This record gives sequence, C-alpha cells and structure tokens, in this order.
Amino acid sequence: QVQLVESGGGLMQAGGSLRVSCVASGRTFSSYGMGWFRQAPGKEREFVAAISWIGRDTYYADSVKGRFTISRDNARNTVYLEMNNLKPEDTAVYYCAGGSSHYAQTDGTQFQYWGQGTLVTVSE
Repeated sequence: QVQLVESGGGLMQAGGSLRVSCVASGRTFSSYGMGWFRQAPGKEREFVAAISWIGRDTYYADSVKGRFTISRDNARNTVYLEMNNLKPEDTAVYYCAGGSSHYAQTDGTQFQYWGQGTLVTVSE
C-alpha cells in the first residue's frame, strides 16, 4: 500500500521561508513523478508544483514561480517543497501527490496517491 506522509508545515510571517517534505513508501518512488497541491480555506485544491521521476523536469503554478522550488531525493524516497518569500495568500493545507507516470504532471486527476496534508499558515 502506497503511503505519502507530509511534514514541515507551520506558522510563518510573510517574507519568511519554509520547507515541507513528503516521504513515500509502498512503491518504487524513483519511477514516478510527484507533485504538490494546496487547498486554502473555502477554495478548491490547486496545483503548486510537479517534478518528473529523476527530477529533470519541473513545473510551477504562476502564483509560486520564482518563490517555490520542488526537488526530490530518490535515495530517501522524499520530495521537498522549498517555499521562500511567503505571502499570506500561500496559507493552505499542502498535499503531496504521487503520479501515475514518469512525467511531471499538473492535472490533479493524473495523480494516484495523496498524503494527508500539512498546514502552512502565513501571517502578515
């Protein structure tokens, strides 16, 4: 059974930095693309970032481009999301997602597995 476990969320002030992590188990992590999504209170889940199986390709939502960086360590079965220059509008539950192919995907329906989420709150 595939499990994705996020960690690293918390309360930050605007302008600060935070890194969230996701450890995967239950399948060959290095064979699949991974992604991060988020859901703010009262809003629909949205794509944040994605990375291909060996990390060569990455995609970002326009709202986070230049501030967030997705990376992965296949030896540790872990995907990271480094978030810099945080803004209050980044406040959300951040979800790690496991893809269905090698590629970096941006459509949430293409992801097979989801973590339980980690809350990131950014204050003014």
